[in-house]
Amino acid sequence: MSSASLAVVRRAHPDMVRVTALSAAIALNLAALLFALRPLAPQLAHVFETSAPTPIHIIEPPPKPLPVPDIVLKPLPKPVHMPPMPVPVHAQPQVTPPAVSAPTDEPSHNAIPVAPTPPAVAPPSTAPGIVSLAYRASPLHFPAQALRMRMQGTVMLKVLVDENGKPIDVVVERSSGYALLDKSAREQVLASWSFQPAVIDGHAVKAWARVPVSFALQQL
Repeated sequence: MSSASLAVVRRAHPDMVRVTALSAAIALNLAALLFALRPLAPQLAHVFETSAPTPIHIIEPPPKPLPVPDIVLKPLPKPVHMPPMPVPVHAQPQVTPPAVSAPTDEPSHNAIPVAPTPPAVAPPSTAPGIVSLAYRASPLHFPAQALRMRMQGTVMLKVLVDENGKPIDVVVERSSGYALLDKSAREQVLASWSFQPAVIDGHAVKAWARVPVSFALQQL
């Protein structure tokens, strides 16, 4: 073998001076960093101690709206047919004129004075007081608004009926407790009801009658 092939491979040794210098630089930088952070440590601790915790509020979702109930419309009530009521009529007694003898030309010594004949009394145009009249027609409809609001009650009316049995004036004598029912009863009686007229001495006359009008939900 030649001497050239027996060459020994040499390993590179680290430079101790460079290693020492790098270690010293790292140590100085670390010491400087610690010195710089030393004054901030108490301040950071004070900030963490004095900071109050932020409360967390949980916002609940709004409640769901309640479903709107369906409105059930009921049919209008049937007309109320009231039985005919008797009409009490107070007849006035007839006055019979006294008999008068025929006049004569001869004087009479026993002449009896004759009372003058009273004039005929015409029947009154309006029956006195309040009478009971029979119904010819009494249609009654429940007001839609009162039906939705569940109103009910009885209205007592005072009705002036003419000679043909038609109401010409209606007065609320006792309320049902609801102005809507009172107004509806008065308008319906005045518009579409009819009665048997009061009769005095065979003549139909005007008369006031007391008429109850009932609005009842049970009759629907």
